[in-house]
Amino acid sequence: MASEETRTLTSTTVRAPAAPPLRKTPGDGAGRGWRTRLIVVGIVLAALNLRPAITSLGALLEEVRDGLGMSGSVAGLLTSVPALCFAVFGVTAPRLARRFGAGAVVCAGMIAIGAGLLIRPYTGGTAAFLATTALALMGIAVSNVLMPVIVKRWFPDRVGSMTGLYSMALALGTASAAAVTVPLTGALGGNWQSGLALWAALAAAAVLPWIPFVRERGGAGASAERTPARDGDAPAPPLRITRSGTAWALALFFGLQATAAYITMGWMPQIFRDAGVPAGTAGLLLAVTMVMGVPLAFVIPRLATRLPHQGPIVLALGLSGLAGYAGLYFAPAAGAWAWALLLGVANCAFPLALTMVGMRARTSVGVAQLSAFAQSTGYLISIPGPLLVGVLYQHSGGWDLPIALMACLMIPQTLAGILAGRDRTVEEEATAP
Repeated sequence: MASEETRTLTSTTVRAPAAPPLRKTPGDGAGRGWRTRLIVVGIVLAALNLRPAITSLGALLEEVRDGLGMSGSVAGLLTSVPALCFAVFGVTAPRLARRFGAGAVVCAGMIAIGAGLLIRPYTGGTAAFLATTALALMGIAVSNVLMPVIVKRWFPDRVGSMTGLYSMALALGTASAAAVTVPLTGALGGNWQSGLALWAALAAAAVLPWIPFVRERGGAGASAERTPARDGDAPAPPLRITRSGTAWALALFFGLQATAAYITMGWMPQIFRDAGVPAGTAGLLLAVTMVMGVPLAFVIPRLATRLPHQGPIVLALGLSGLAGYAGLYFAPAAGAWAWALLLGVANCAFPLALTMVGMRARTSVGVAQLSAFAQSTGYLISIPGPLLVGVLYQHSGGWDLPIALMACLMIPQTLAGILAGRDRTVEEEATAP
């Protein structure tokens, strides 16, 4: 396989007729450098906000259930809402980016996250709590899809490293929300509403770096579809993405890793609490699982772009997940820290999936279509998982059946990831005749 630099640079270079060189003005380089640095800040802050809405809720799920009078099945529905929103709203992201620009859509997404997180704890009812959660998740969904597109456009020769930085920030935000939500709630007088609402401040900070790009039609604000697919001025042939076996394999891999991730974020603290682990420790265990993604999310994408086939990485992550689930099944409290570490390694399938989105398409057009298809289809696949875990937990009275289900799902996830990791692109498989 060609190197990451060769693949991405070849696909995004536009050859124009020879012309006399333009004399640069003193502000040209500085202006471009300033925008690039601001994009990096915006990507990092956006990534920090893509999971606290979920993991902060997981840390306080028992208190929320008691406060709103939720049953186990309804709580399971609540843990399935992220996947549903990501599937429904994520598919709209490319169309919104074409109309308004990707920068404007991400900026609006951060506003939606902040508003949803600020309002939802004070709604007073389950239906309104779900609706405001969906508002925050809508902002997360469109940002999820557009982040790989923005990385591909602004950093075509650094897809692996920038995806690693983005994934590392995402893991840091995820882990921070899991670790500090319970202690901060205690410091705020034990009020779970305040403990959830405080994460709106982080979303408000993430709005600021995207404001300069709201009206831009180049760079972060441009539609991905405006980038030529190959050398020359002709636009790329349209892709029929559903014809690509690689796209389907990546969607299945994405969906099953999302299933595992949202079950973990939504239910793992409760698994440990039911095994006798204190609430604060259970939140820290989830934080350990999430924080494993901080270093590994930076290493794995860089390693993946240097391998001709990503199957070995997929297999290693799958085996870690199976070992972690076995530990949760047989000795959830005795080896809690070890199981949290192993599941943290397995959860790094997410940055690997994001990296493969960038590698399995040659162009920004292809990345946009593949990202929307793989994430939206994948999140649709993941919807039943957290809900089914809640139902099994309520009706079986324990965690044996839910944990067995999680372990079984790891097998098709690994197989799909191995197929998605083959050295090919969707343009080779899905270009319309």
